Amino acid sequence: MTARRGTAAVVLLVAASSTAGCAKLLRDAPRPSVAPEQALRQLPELWVDRDIASLDLFHGPGGPALKPRPGQAWRFAKKDNKGFSPGWNVLDAAGGKWSVKQGPEAQSEVVASRIVWAAGYHQPPTYYVADWSLADGPEPGAQTPGRFRPSIAGARRAGEWSWEKNPFAGTRPFRGLLVLQRILNNWDLLDRNTAIYELDAPRDGARRWFVVIDLGASFGKAYGLTSRRSGSRNDPADYEEQGYLEALYADGSVAFAQLGKWHRGLFGDITVDDVRWTSERLARITPAQWDDAFRAGGYPPEEAARFIAQIRRRIDAGLVSGRRAP
Repeated sequence: MTARRGTAAVVLLVAASSTAGCAKLLRDAPRPSVAPEQALRQLPELWVDRDIASLDLFHGPGGPALKPRPGQAWRFAKKDNKGFSPGWNVLDAAGGKWSVKQGPEAQSEVVASRIVWAAGYHQPPTYYVADWSLADGPEPGAQTPGRFRPSIAGARRAGEWSWEKNPFAGTRPFRGLLVLQRILNNWDLLDRNTAIYELDAPRDGARRWFVVIDLGASFGKAYGLTSRRSGSRNDPADYEEQGYLEALYADGSVAFAQLGKWHRGLFGDITVDDVRWTSERLARITPAQWDDAFRAGGYPPEEAARFIAQIRRRIDAGLVSGRRAP
Protein backbone atom coordinates (compact mmCIF):
# COMPACT_ATOMS: atom_id res chain seq x y z
CA MET A 1 0.00 0.00 0.00
CA THR A 2 1.42 3.35 -1.03
CA ALA A 3 1.60 5.94 1.75
CA ARG A 4 1.28 9.37 0.17
CA ARG A 5 -2.01 11.06 1.03
CA GLY A 6 -0.90 12.65 4.28
CA THR A 7 1.96 14.72 2.89
CA ALA A 8 0.90 15.33 -0.71
CA ALA A 9 -0.23 18.84 -1.54
CA VAL A 10 -3.70 19.19 -2.97
CA VAL A 11 -3.51 20.95 -6.34
CA LEU A 12 -7.12 20.68 -7.50
CA LEU A 13 -10.56 19.98 -6.07
CA VAL A 14 -13.37 18.96 -8.40
CA ALA A 15 -17.07 18.64 -7.53
CA ALA A 16 -16.52 17.68 -3.90
CA SER A 17 -19.60 17.55 -1.71
CA SER A 18 -19.59 18.69 1.89
CA THR A 19 -20.17 15.19 3.20
CA ALA A 20 -17.72 13.22 1.05
CA GLY A 21 -14.28 12.58 2.49
CA CYS A 22 -11.17 11.77 0.52
CA ALA A 23 -10.92 8.15 -0.54
CA LYS A 24 -8.97 6.13 2.02
CA LEU A 25 -7.02 2.99 1.22
CA LEU A 26 -8.55 0.03 3.03
CA ARG A 27 -6.46 -2.74 1.50
CA ASP A 28 -3.64 -3.32 -0.93
CA ALA A 29 -4.10 -2.37 -4.56
CA PRO A 30 -5.26 -5.09 -7.02
CA ARG A 31 -2.65 -7.77 -7.61
CA PRO A 32 -1.86 -9.30 -11.02
CA SER A 33 -2.23 -13.08 -11.17
CA VAL A 34 0.22 -13.39 -14.08
CA ALA A 35 3.58 -11.92 -15.07
CA PRO A 36 3.49 -8.45 -16.71
CA GLU A 37 4.45 -9.78 -20.14
CA GLN A 38 1.66 -12.38 -19.99
CA ALA A 39 -0.80 -9.68 -18.92
CA LEU A 40 0.05 -7.72 -22.07
CA ARG A 41 -0.48 -10.82 -24.23
CA GLN A 42 -3.85 -11.44 -22.56
CA LEU A 43 -4.95 -7.80 -22.74
CA PRO A 44 -7.32 -8.36 -25.72
CA GLU A 45 -9.37 -10.54 -23.37
CA LEU A 46 -10.21 -7.36 -21.43
CA TRP A 47 -9.77 -4.41 -23.78
CA VAL A 48 -9.24 -3.49 -27.44
CA ASP A 49 -8.47 -0.08 -28.93
CA ARG A 50 -11.65 0.56 -30.92
CA ASP A 51 -12.30 3.26 -33.50
CA ILE A 52 -14.79 4.96 -31.21
CA ALA A 53 -16.19 7.47 -33.69
CA SER A 54 -17.29 4.64 -36.01
CA LEU A 55 -19.38 2.78 -33.41
CA ASP A 56 -23.17 2.51 -33.46
CA LEU A 57 -24.08 3.43 -29.88
CA PHE A 58 -27.80 3.13 -30.55
CA HIS A 59 -27.71 -0.59 -31.36
CA GLY A 60 -24.52 -1.37 -29.41
CA PRO A 61 -22.35 -4.48 -29.78
CA GLY A 62 -25.30 -6.64 -30.89
CA GLY A 63 -26.12 -4.39 -33.83
CA PRO A 64 -29.57 -3.93 -35.34
CA ALA A 65 -30.04 -7.60 -36.27
CA LEU A 66 -30.54 -8.73 -32.67
CA LYS A 67 -32.73 -5.82 -31.57
CA PRO A 68 -36.12 -7.13 -30.35
CA ARG A 69 -39.21 -5.94 -32.18
CA PRO A 70 -41.56 -3.61 -30.29
CA GLY A 71 -44.66 -5.44 -29.11
CA GLN A 72 -43.01 -8.85 -29.41
CA ALA A 73 -44.44 -11.70 -27.31
CA TRP A 74 -41.91 -13.89 -25.49
CA ARG A 75 -42.23 -17.37 -24.05
CA PHE A 76 -41.74 -17.79 -20.32
CA ALA A 77 -38.73 -19.78 -19.10
CA LYS A 78 -38.13 -18.70 -15.49
CA LYS A 79 -38.80 -15.91 -13.03
CA ASP A 80 -35.60 -14.21 -11.83
CA ASN A 81 -35.89 -12.81 -8.31
CA LYS A 82 -32.17 -12.31 -7.67
CA GLY A 83 -30.70 -8.89 -7.07
CA PHE A 84 -32.26 -5.45 -6.81
CA SER A 85 -34.32 -5.54 -10.00
CA PRO A 86 -37.05 -8.04 -10.88
CA GLY A 87 -36.63 -9.98 -14.07
CA TRP A 88 -37.33 -12.95 -16.27
CA ASN A 89 -35.59 -15.55 -18.37
CA VAL A 90 -37.49 -15.73 -21.64
CA LEU A 91 -37.31 -17.40 -25.06
CA ASP A 92 -37.72 -15.77 -28.45
CA ALA A 93 -39.57 -17.37 -31.37
CA ALA A 94 -36.45 -19.30 -32.42
CA GLY A 95 -35.85 -20.64 -28.91
CA GLY A 96 -33.04 -18.21 -28.13
CA LYS A 97 -32.51 -17.46 -24.44
CA TRP A 98 -32.72 -13.89 -23.12
CA SER A 99 -32.30 -12.34 -19.70
CA VAL A 100 -34.73 -9.52 -18.89
CA LYS A 101 -34.23 -6.95 -16.12
CA GLN A 102 -37.00 -4.52 -15.17
CA GLY A 103 -37.10 -1.47 -12.92
CA PRO A 104 -34.83 1.61 -12.98
CA GLU A 105 -31.71 -0.42 -13.81
CA ALA A 106 -33.16 -1.43 -17.19
CA GLN A 107 -32.33 1.98 -18.64
CA SER A 108 -29.06 2.71 -16.88
CA GLU A 109 -27.57 -0.69 -17.67
CA VAL A 110 -28.14 -0.34 -21.41
CA VAL A 111 -26.51 3.09 -21.54
CA ALA A 112 -23.62 2.20 -19.22
CA SER A 113 -22.95 -0.92 -21.30
CA ARG A 114 -22.79 1.20 -24.48
CA ILE A 115 -20.23 3.53 -22.88
CA VAL A 116 -18.08 0.71 -21.49
CA TRP A 117 -18.10 -0.94 -24.94
CA ALA A 118 -17.16 2.33 -26.64
CA ALA A 119 -14.21 2.72 -24.29
CA GLY A 120 -12.85 -0.61 -25.58
CA TYR A 121 -14.10 -3.18 -23.06
CA HIS A 122 -16.04 -6.28 -24.06
CA GLN A 123 -19.79 -6.24 -23.51
CA PRO A 124 -22.64 -8.59 -24.37
CA PRO A 125 -25.51 -7.16 -26.45
CA THR A 126 -28.19 -5.31 -24.48
CA TYR A 127 -31.38 -3.59 -25.58
CA TYR A 128 -34.04 -1.54 -23.83
CA VAL A 129 -37.53 -2.73 -24.78
CA ALA A 130 -40.44 -0.57 -23.67
CA ASP A 131 -43.25 -2.60 -25.29
CA TRP A 132 -43.27 -6.37 -24.82
CA SER A 133 -45.37 -9.15 -23.38
CA LEU A 134 -45.23 -12.69 -22.06
CA ALA A 135 -47.18 -15.24 -24.10
CA ASP A 136 -47.43 -17.69 -21.22
CA GLY A 137 -46.14 -18.43 -17.72
CA PRO A 138 -47.45 -17.29 -14.34
CA GLU A 139 -47.98 -13.65 -15.37
CA PRO A 140 -48.83 -13.56 -19.08
CA GLY A 141 -49.67 -10.34 -20.87
CA ALA A 142 -48.13 -6.88 -21.20
CA GLN A 143 -45.02 -6.22 -19.10
CA THR A 144 -43.16 -3.15 -17.88
CA PRO A 145 -40.08 -2.01 -19.86
CA GLY A 146 -36.95 -4.10 -19.52
CA ARG A 147 -33.32 -4.59 -20.42
CA PHE A 148 -33.01 -7.57 -22.77
CA ARG A 149 -29.69 -9.43 -22.95
CA PRO A 150 -29.38 -12.51 -25.20
CA SER A 151 -27.18 -15.51 -24.75
CA ILE A 152 -24.27 -14.95 -27.11
CA ALA A 153 -24.14 -17.40 -30.00
CA GLY A 154 -20.86 -19.31 -29.98
CA ALA A 155 -20.05 -18.27 -26.41
CA ARG A 156 -20.74 -19.54 -22.91
CA ARG A 157 -20.35 -17.96 -19.50
CA ALA A 158 -17.59 -19.73 -17.59
CA GLY A 159 -17.71 -18.09 -14.19
CA GLU A 160 -16.61 -14.84 -12.58
CA TRP A 161 -13.33 -12.97 -12.22
CA SER A 162 -11.93 -11.09 -9.26
CA TRP A 163 -11.61 -7.32 -9.07
CA GLU A 164 -8.86 -7.74 -6.48
CA LYS A 165 -6.73 -10.32 -8.29
CA ASN A 166 -6.88 -10.82 -12.05
CA PRO A 167 -4.52 -11.09 -15.02
CA PHE A 168 -4.78 -7.39 -15.87
CA ALA A 169 -4.24 -5.69 -12.49
CA GLY A 170 -1.57 -3.04 -12.88
CA THR A 171 -2.15 -2.48 -16.59
CA ARG A 172 -3.35 0.91 -17.82
CA PRO A 173 -6.59 -0.49 -19.34
CA PHE A 174 -7.55 -2.17 -16.05
CA ARG A 175 -6.91 1.02 -14.09
CA GLY A 176 -8.78 2.88 -16.80
CA LEU A 177 -11.72 0.52 -16.28
CA LEU A 178 -11.77 1.48 -12.61
CA VAL A 179 -11.78 5.17 -13.53
CA LEU A 180 -14.68 4.48 -15.88
CA GLN A 181 -16.70 2.99 -13.01
CA ARG A 182 -16.23 6.27 -11.14
CA ILE A 183 -17.27 8.32 -14.15
CA LEU A 184 -20.44 6.25 -14.44
CA ASN A 185 -20.66 6.08 -10.65
CA ASN A 186 -21.26 2.35 -10.79
CA TRP A 187 -20.92 1.60 -7.08
CA ASP A 188 -21.92 -2.09 -7.26
CA LEU A 189 -18.42 -3.47 -7.82
CA LEU A 190 -18.89 -7.04 -6.69
CA ASP A 191 -17.21 -10.08 -8.20
CA ARG A 192 -20.63 -11.58 -8.90
CA ASN A 193 -21.18 -8.70 -11.32
CA THR A 194 -18.36 -9.90 -13.55
CA ALA A 195 -18.31 -12.70 -16.11
CA ILE A 196 -15.84 -14.70 -18.16
CA TYR A 197 -17.07 -15.67 -21.62
CA GLU A 198 -15.42 -18.56 -23.45
CA LEU A 199 -15.78 -18.13 -27.24
CA ASP A 200 -15.81 -20.87 -29.87
CA ALA A 201 -13.86 -18.62 -32.24
CA PRO A 202 -11.81 -15.44 -31.69
CA ARG A 203 -13.69 -12.14 -31.53
CA ASP A 204 -11.98 -8.80 -31.08
CA GLY A 205 -8.69 -10.64 -30.99
CA ALA A 206 -9.50 -13.04 -28.14
CA ARG A 207 -11.21 -16.38 -27.45
CA ARG A 208 -12.03 -15.37 -23.91
CA TRP A 209 -13.61 -12.18 -22.59
CA PHE A 210 -13.38 -10.67 -19.12
CA VAL A 211 -16.57 -8.62 -18.79
CA VAL A 212 -18.21 -6.28 -16.28
CA ILE A 213 -21.92 -7.06 -16.42
CA ASP A 214 -24.96 -5.86 -14.46
CA LEU A 215 -23.99 -2.19 -14.79
CA GLY A 216 -27.42 -0.98 -13.71
CA ALA A 217 -26.20 0.59 -10.45
CA SER A 218 -24.88 3.54 -12.45
CA PHE A 219 -25.86 7.20 -12.81
CA GLY A 220 -26.84 7.76 -9.19
CA LYS A 221 -25.14 8.32 -5.85
CA ALA A 222 -23.01 6.03 -3.69
CA TYR A 223 -23.52 5.97 0.07
CA GLY A 224 -20.87 5.51 2.74
CA LEU A 225 -20.00 2.67 5.05
CA THR A 226 -22.34 3.82 7.81
CA SER A 227 -25.44 4.08 5.63
CA ARG A 228 -28.02 1.31 5.48
CA ARG A 229 -28.32 1.93 1.76
CA SER A 230 -25.64 1.13 -0.80
CA GLY A 231 -26.60 3.76 -3.32
CA SER A 232 -29.09 5.01 -5.87
CA ARG A 233 -29.18 4.43 -9.60
CA ASN A 234 -30.63 6.08 -12.68
CA ASP A 235 -31.30 9.33 -10.83
CA PRO A 236 -30.12 12.53 -12.56
CA ALA A 237 -30.33 14.69 -9.43
CA ASP A 238 -28.27 12.21 -7.39
CA TYR A 239 -25.77 11.81 -10.22
CA GLU A 240 -25.35 15.57 -10.47
CA GLU A 241 -24.87 15.84 -6.69
CA GLN A 242 -22.35 13.00 -6.41
CA GLY A 243 -18.75 14.21 -6.44
CA TYR A 244 -16.16 12.74 -8.77
CA LEU A 245 -12.51 13.79 -8.43
CA GLU A 246 -12.22 15.13 -4.91
CA ALA A 247 -8.51 15.90 -4.99
CA LEU A 248 -5.45 15.68 -7.20
CA TYR A 249 -2.06 15.61 -5.53
CA ALA A 250 1.36 16.88 -6.53
CA ASP A 251 2.74 13.32 -6.63
CA GLY A 252 0.22 12.38 -9.35
CA SER A 253 -2.18 10.42 -7.13
CA VAL A 254 -5.89 11.13 -6.94
CA ALA A 255 -8.69 10.91 -4.40
CA PHE A 256 -12.19 10.14 -5.59
CA ALA A 257 -15.31 11.36 -3.85
CA GLN A 258 -17.61 8.87 -2.13
CA LEU A 259 -16.54 5.37 -3.22
CA GLY A 260 -19.42 3.44 -1.71
CA LYS A 261 -19.01 0.21 0.23
CA TRP A 262 -17.54 -2.39 -2.09
CA HIS A 263 -13.89 -2.87 -3.09
CA ARG A 264 -12.84 0.61 -1.95
CA GLY A 265 -9.20 -0.42 -1.95
CA LEU A 266 -9.24 -0.89 -5.71
CA PHE A 267 -8.74 2.84 -6.18
CA GLY A 268 -5.63 3.29 -4.05
CA ASP A 269 -3.09 3.38 -6.89
CA ILE A 270 -5.09 5.30 -9.50
CA THR A 271 -3.14 8.24 -10.93
CA VAL A 272 -3.93 11.36 -12.91
CA ASP A 273 -2.49 9.59 -15.96
CA ASP A 274 -5.06 6.81 -15.57
CA VAL A 275 -7.85 9.36 -15.26
CA ARG A 276 -6.66 11.22 -18.32
CA TRP A 277 -6.29 7.98 -20.34
CA THR A 278 -9.95 7.09 -19.79
CA SER A 279 -11.13 10.66 -20.30
CA GLU A 280 -9.33 10.94 -23.62
CA ARG A 281 -11.15 7.87 -24.91
CA LEU A 282 -14.57 9.04 -23.81
CA ALA A 283 -13.87 12.48 -25.29
CA ARG A 284 -13.85 10.80 -28.73
CA ILE A 285 -17.55 9.98 -28.42
CA THR A 286 -19.42 12.46 -30.60
CA PRO A 287 -22.49 14.43 -29.47
CA ALA A 288 -24.64 12.33 -31.84
CA GLN A 289 -23.28 9.12 -30.28
CA TRP A 290 -24.05 10.35 -26.75
CA ASP A 291 -27.60 11.07 -27.89
CA ASP A 292 -27.82 7.63 -29.50
CA ALA A 293 -26.62 5.86 -26.34
CA PHE A 294 -29.28 7.49 -24.18
CA ARG A 295 -31.93 7.10 -26.87
CA ALA A 296 -31.10 3.37 -26.79
CA GLY A 297 -31.95 3.47 -23.07
CA GLY A 298 -35.34 5.03 -23.68
CA TYR A 299 -34.56 8.36 -22.00
CA PRO A 300 -36.53 11.48 -22.93
CA PRO A 301 -34.22 14.13 -24.46
CA GLU A 302 -34.32 16.51 -21.50
CA GLU A 303 -33.33 13.80 -19.02
CA ALA A 304 -30.65 12.44 -21.34
CA ALA A 305 -29.22 15.95 -21.65
CA ARG A 306 -28.76 16.17 -17.87
CA PHE A 307 -26.89 12.87 -17.70
CA ILE A 308 -24.74 13.69 -20.73
CA ALA A 309 -23.82 17.11 -19.35
CA GLN A 310 -22.67 15.57 -16.07
CA ILE A 311 -20.66 12.85 -17.83
CA ARG A 312 -18.97 15.46 -19.98
CA ARG A 313 -18.12 17.52 -16.89
CA ARG A 314 -16.37 14.47 -15.49
CA ILE A 315 -14.56 13.86 -18.76
CA ASP A 316 -13.43 17.48 -18.88
CA ALA A 317 -12.23 17.27 -15.27
CA GLY A 318 -10.19 14.19 -16.20
CA LEU A 319 -8.62 15.94 -19.17
CA VAL A 320 -7.65 18.90 -17.00
CA SER A 321 -6.21 16.54 -14.39
CA GLY A 322 -3.29 15.76 -16.70
CA ARG A 323 -1.95 19.26 -16.19
CA ARG A 324 -0.13 18.60 -12.95
CA ALA A 325 1.50 21.13 -10.69
CA PRO A 326 5.32 21.09 -10.82
